[in-house]
Amino acid sequence: MVKIGEKVQDFELKAFHDNEERKIKLSNYNGKWVVLVFYPADFTFICPTELVELADYYEEFKKLDAEILSVSTDTVFVHKAWHDHSPSIKKIKYPMLADPTGKLCREFGTYIEDEGLSLRGSFIIDPDGILKAFELHDNSIGRSAKELLRKLQAAKYVREHGGEVCPANWAPGKDTLRPGLDLVGKI
Repeated sequence: MVKIGEKVQDFELKAFHDNEERKIKLSNYNGKWVVLVFYPADFTFICPTELVELADYYEEFKKLDAEILSVSTDTVFVHKAWHDHSPSIKKIKYPMLADPTGKLCREFGTYIEDEGLSLRGSFIIDPDGILKAFELHDNSIGRSAKELLRKLQAAKYVREHGGEVCPANWAPGKDTLRPGLDLVGKI
């Protein structure tokens, strides 16, 4: 399983994107932030709420030079069928990766062997391909795109401001810390 601070190995999967099937490689995004969002399956209950919320925030992620890649164990054809039959899923503009063998899910530790599905997992990869943050959820608990965006903003800030760190609930414009020195601002 990939660990924090380690380089993520390149991968290639088929994806449904811009109304067609494409091959997506992680290395296509070298120099950009990548947010991998694993989810259990298309045509379910919680998954569309998460994916649509990510679609609503997609432009904010792009402003941070980040790409969102959603991943499930469905095929590209299932992604297309979902897109074609769901007005809410039509809002998705980011690639929807297909991992029907579960190989990528296993690499990231999200695969549920006895179900053939993925846990809800979110992974933030920096422009050098290093894993900076991740979270895993039970499939009954939905995630917050707003919180994922905040984590990306914090990771990007720390990368750009060497020596500073972001305290709990940090948001852009808020005070940061310099470990061993002092507060950059007041908390």
